[in-house]
Amino acid sequence: MKRWLIAALLVLLVVVAYYLVSRPDKVVVTLLEVERGAVEQSVANTRAGTVEACQRARLSMPMGGQISRLLVTEGDQVEEGQLLMTLWNLDRAARLSEARAAQVSAVAERQSKCISARSDQRESKRLEGLVSKKLVSVESADLARARAEASAAGCEASKAREQQALASVELAQALLDQTELKAPFAGVVADVTGELGEYVTPSPPGIPTPPAIDLITDDCHYISAPIDEVDAASISVGMPVRVNLDAYRGVNFDARVTRIAPYVVDYEKQARTVEVEAKLTSLPEGVKLLTGYSADMEVILDSNDHALRIPSEVILDGRFVMVVNDSGYLEKREITTGLANWRYSEVTGGLKAGDRVVSNVGVTGVVEGARAEIEPADSDTTANKFRQ
Repeated sequence: MKRWLIAALLVLLVVVAYYLVSRPDKVVVTLLEVERGAVEQSVANTRAGTVEACQRARLSMPMGGQISRLLVTEGDQVEEGQLLMTLWNLDRAARLSEARAAQVSAVAERQSKCISARSDQRESKRLEGLVSKKLVSVESADLARARAEASAAGCEASKAREQQALASVELAQALLDQTELKAPFAGVVADVTGELGEYVTPSPPGIPTPPAIDLITDDCHYISAPIDEVDAASISVGMPVRVNLDAYRGVNFDARVTRIAPYVVDYEKQARTVEVEAKLTSLPEGVKLLTGYSADMEVILDSNDHALRIPSEVILDGRFVMVVNDSGYLEKREITTGLANWRYSEVTGGLKAGDRVVSNVGVTGVVEGARAEIEPADSDTTANKFRQ
């Protein structure tokens, strides 16, 4: 009997020793109270987006030549149709003057011919009236009629030569225009390539000619960002967007989706994205956007302003949170979630308002079964940070 008791005690001591050795050490945890607040279902860009100008034109000369006038510099504001640059064009300007002089001559010739034709027509009709009275011969009337018809044909021919002269003027003007670079819209000059006196050389066919002037609008911008192809399927035009810019950290800009690209961009057959564009609805006073700023876009798919919520990062495996039970040990509790983004997740089951969950779940030792030592709530903890 004594041997049996001694053996039982030994087994008990082994079990207790194993428990004391194997159980997790006490770990300091911070608790976060489940609260109500706004939760949004959103998707964000996979890579940095960009602030783009509503209009941008990298303007090139349609022909080669020497730059004779450079009328703008970087940063200049220009109006639509303003002359920016010209190539040497004295020969083409002379041809235009010659064509205009020929047009003036053609107009004068047409006026002279048509005046004579009208006069000959009146003379022909007068002689035809005199023939009926037998005051002139029939032969005289026939000659007058022939002369009138010839004069009318000459008038029509002079009209055609006038149109030909006008076409020559238009051709000479078009050739002259090839030496001039004008602004297609009002904007600001972002870049100027080339200097006065340098030669502009067009590229061979099929190769883009380097731009001479880069022109952008500075009063109209939009955000363009790549969205993963899986997330892009849930986005539609008109959805609200929250935009963040590295240049203005901490400032949220409101925008709306204006365009979703009709195709998927394939980067080395790995990252497949869809380009989504959003137009800013307003700009805070004092904020000036510059084309090329990096931007992050968060598209709001759905929202609940009074949801039961917890920070998304305290959720384990997408359906568990860590809590401290009545015995002071950590245990996993299964929950169900609704709307979610990287910041908050809506809790639809498993928790109620006022419950407390472990917020520092990433700390070593925070595992199920560990003894918990709760850190005071008034310290600078993760829980407090989430409430800010």
